[in-house]
Amino acid sequence: MNEEKKDVLREVRSHLRYRELMGTREVPVTGNLQNKAGGVIARSEATRQSPPTRDTRRSPRPSGTRDDKQVALDELNTTQVKDCTKCRLCEGRTQTVFGVGNPDADLMFVGEGPGRDEDAKGEPFVGRAGQLLTKIIEAMGFKRSDVYIGNCVKCRPPNNRQPAPDEMATCLPYLRRQIEIIEPKVIVCLGATAVAGLLQTDQKISRIRGQWQEWDGMKVMPTFHPAFLLRNPEMKKPVWEDMKKVMEYLKSTTAS
Repeated sequence: MNEEKKDVLREVRSHLRYRELMGTREVPVTGNLQNKAGGVIARSEATRQSPPTRDTRRSPRPSGTRDDKQVALDELNTTQVKDCTKCRLCEGRTQTVFGVGNPDADLMFVGEGPGRDEDAKGEPFVGRAGQLLTKIIEAMGFKRSDVYIGNCVKCRPPNNRQPAPDEMATCLPYLRRQIEIIEPKVIVCLGATAVAGLLQTDQKISRIRGQWQEWDGMKVMPTFHPAFLLRNPEMKKPVWEDMKKVMEYLKSTTAS
């Protein structure tokens, strides 16, 4: 089997594992997927007893300077994300919402997907939830320009609905590549959808919130989404406790 076909099969298996975690037991296989995979028909692995594993292959990294990372991010955006039509979310968007901030950030925030304001401006977290996120970032001693902010999906879902599992799986390689380029010390996952999309876990956000997780050797802090805090202001205190853990970890890595 040639390397191209192996890569395709890895991509298919990764997609199936994500669908399994999101509760989907059957996945229709399109003609395009069959052709791309050389006629191999993928079947759901939901009945397996062993826990799913994740493909941790990494793409080649840029040389590491801030300028090199910005060039790599710009190339990813212009050549792959900006005009992407791989899933149905492209049909209703005004524009893709790639990400914003320091390409060499130690701290990266990952949310669910763009809303109306973000779709109009082309920048993540600019609405009411984004304003609250900015206040959290500033309370941590940073500016928005110091950190990097992105989302699991780059197009606005209709009526701000939750992204569907296949939409998340289709967009995940873009987020993975962003993280690989930036190489943050800490990723903060904002909300249940971001946690499920990045960590590929079915654990509830209320259970793992505030507990360190790991993604390809990077520290991940799951916490509640700012939009949730707008509806439930009493939960701001737990989120701040989570951010204090992030600050303490970043301080320790700087000191060392």
